[in-house]
Formats: sequence, structure tokens, C-alpha cells
Amino acid sequence: MGQTTPIPATVSDPINSAILAVSEDRLSGFQIDPFGEIAARSGLDVETVIERIRAMLSAGTIRRVRQTLLATNLAAGALCAWEVPPERLELAFDFMFRDDPFSGHVVIRTTDAATPGSTYRLWTTLKVPQGFSLRKHAQWLAGRVGADRFRLMPAKMLFALGVGHVRRRGFAPGARADEPAQPLHAGIVELSALEWRALTALKREFRVEELVRDLWRARAAEAELDLDKFVAIARTLQVRGVIGRFSTFLEHVKPTAGNERVTRYNALFHWAVPTGREVDAGCEVGRHYAITHAYWREGGPEFHDVNIMAVAHGMEKERVLAHKAAIDDHLREAGIAFSYTNVFWGGRSEIKPSEIAPEAYVAFCETHGIDSDMMRVHREEGASA
Repeated sequence: MGQTTPIPATVSDPINSAILAVSEDRLSGFQIDPFGEIAARSGLDVETVIERIRAMLSAGTIRRVRQTLLATNLAAGALCAWEVPPERLELAFDFMFRDDPFSGHVVIRTTDAATPGSTYRLWTTLKVPQGFSLRKHAQWLAGRVGADRFRLMPAKMLFALGVGHVRRRGFAPGARADEPAQPLHAGIVELSALEWRALTALKREFRVEELVRDLWRARAAEAELDLDKFVAIARTLQVRGVIGRFSTFLEHVKPTAGNERVTRYNALFHWAVPTGREVDAGCEVGRHYAITHAYWREGGPEFHDVNIMAVAHGMEKERVLAHKAAIDDHLREAGIAFSYTNVFWGGRSEIKPSEIAPEAYVAFCETHGIDSDMMRVHREEGASA
């Protein structure tokens, strides 16, 4: 009997690269037939698309396949910087990643020189479901991991929100869209119990065996809905601004199939621009193709009053810095001064979706002996603690 040829699972394989250039961040909104759409845009047949995505997910090249949400519109959230004693840093990282469902991105960051905020080594995204207090949860986490201080930085405006590492590889420093990015306002959208039921099934990441052409029928059954009703709810939620994109997320720091890395350097850029120019600056930063995320966040005195933050990735540190320099030059050309700027480099990192279902928070509190009623939101206080 002849041996079966393994299905390629590396990013560099040309077929996989063509698929990923679409599937990472080009499928906006709810897609009734995402694999058919990827096939149409990549020029491949749908059977090949499904076969390759299954192979890459099995190999760990793709770390998850899921329908993303615009979670900033579903739950109170913030970027959170933690000042943790060095001897507790790794333990704090492990707890945030493994034991706190509401911490999403968990990254240990460094700066090239001692700067304001460089003692804040642990950075996480943090969201808590509607009705519960972000600050109270952060305070509980600080006590649990032994953090000395933390700074909550909610997004006041979003300017770029996507990944697309494969698609971005060839862009030269300074390459940007013809028009500024469009600002996206963050605002909480309240859902009915039925909508939460559908959304909970919609957002769960897919296992390999679930990756079939008729993707949503099983999820509709999981939500105890017929397919038409499930799809109608998903489309309504898209109109209401809570649906992100269908995406295949790459494992972008760790080695994957064939010992390949998608990126090696992850940089969080900071700029302090004049009050009143935050939206202008964010729109100019967000139009640069190298940027995967860009926000208006208030860093406060801990971070030299920065107010624009953005994320870029790359294979070479010098290339990432060249992208940063090009953006700096572009801001100056646009007449937007900045009094301070910095780069926080990512080291050890883990990424998972933050849980946003209210019943999940109640269950978490019960598991950890917390009175969930005491964690409800009344009045949010300052950003620092």
C-alpha cells in the first residue's frame, strides 16, 4: 500500500499562504459560508480550503478558528499594565493566562531603556461581563497575583483592529491607505437572553472535526434554534455592532509546523499627542498597513500621559522600528506633534478570547469563593491602583 502524502501545514506553503492572506482578517462580519468566501477570494476550491485549514489547526499553525466579536461593545474592557515584583512575574503571568477567563492577551513587555512605566512588565487585556466591575476584578487579580500597582486603560476610540500577519509581510515602512482610518466608537450594547444564547454558540472556537462547509447548523442546534433563526440573530447582531470577523488566528510567536514563526517581534507603540488631536492622530496611525491595532487610551502619569497606542509585528526588530519611524515622520508631516513616544517590546505571550458571558462570571465567583453581588458595578473609580 502506498503511503498517504501529509497535507502541508506550514505558513510558507503557497496554497496555505493564499488561504491565510484572506482568512486571517479579511472576512468582516458574519459569514454564512466563510469557507466558500475564502475559496472565492483565494482562487481555490472550497474542499482544499477546508482541508488545509483543518491541517493547519491540527498542526498548531492556526491556534484557533472562530467568529470574533467586537467585545468592546459587549463588555467593559481595558488594556491593563501590572507592576509585579520580579520574583512573582512568571507566576502572575501563568495565573492570568490559565486561571482567569477574563484576561485575554497576556504579555511580558520590556523597553530598550528605563522609561516612565518600564517597571510595568505584565500587560493584559481585561474584560468583565455586563453588570460587573472591571476595577473590582482588577483589584481582586492584583491581590491574587501579588501585583503592587496596576493601570487600567479603556479604549476611548479604536482606529485599527485586525491581524493579517501573512498579508502584512511585504509592506514597506510608511506604506499606508490613501485615506485616514475611520474611528470606531466603543459603546455597550445590551442583549436579550435569546441573543446571548445565540452569541455564546456563535463565538465558541471550532474544533477540527467541526470544520465543515455547513458550518453553522450544529451551532444553531447548540443554541436550540433552527438555522434560519440563528442566522437572523447573527445578522441582527452584526447590524448592532457586536460582530467582528470570521478568522483563522495564527500562532504568531511560537514555532509552528516546520519550525516556522509567523513573527518574532511584537511592539506596542506609544505616543503622547496634544489634547484634542487624539482622533486625528489615531486615524493617521491606523491607516498604516503595518499596524494591527490602534487605539486612543489614556496612559496617565505612569506612562508619561501617552494617549495613542498601536501594535505592530515583524520578523526583524530593525524592520519594526523602521515602521515606527515612518509613522513618526508621517505624524509630523500631518502637523500632529507628540511630546513623548516609546516602544514596549513583547516577550513571553499567550492569547485567548476573554469570556464575556454574564453567567460565566457568576460561575467564576462561585469557584473562587467570591460574592458575585459584591463584584457588580456601581461607580468606576480611577484608572490606577
